[in-house]
Amino acid sequence: MHIAHAALWTPDLDRQVAFWERYFGAEIGGAYHSKRREGFVSRFIRFAGNGAELELMTGPWIEADQDREACGWDHIAVSLGSEGAVDEMAERCRADGILISGPRMTGDGYYEAVIATPDGSRVEITA
Repeated sequence: MHIAHAALWTPDLDRQVAFWERYFGAEIGGAYHSKRREGFVSRFIRFAGNGAELELMTGPWIEADQDREACGWDHIAVSLGSEGAVDEMAERCRADGILISGPRMTGDGYYEAVIATPDGSRVEITA
């Protein structure tokens, strides 16, 4: 058993696609426009190496609300493979103003940093 994909709502699909492509080198699939749910558009992104996918979804009913925690998924963790890769991406994200917390060893044994997507969702980048 494995997780096929996770999904993320966004008010700005193009901005989210650009984020995942720029920072993670994700392969971007074509846009799907639902014929049954007017205004719904999604795109799948695939991470190199392991086939993991993330579905980015939007619709006119989605609004940005960056400063709120709620029930549901809190973050996604993306393993970069080494502490050096985490340090390198963290510095790049610091320069771009999207680093939430710098690299550190967590209490549960992960070497990670936390960055924000354009909508404020958190991504843990781990070794």
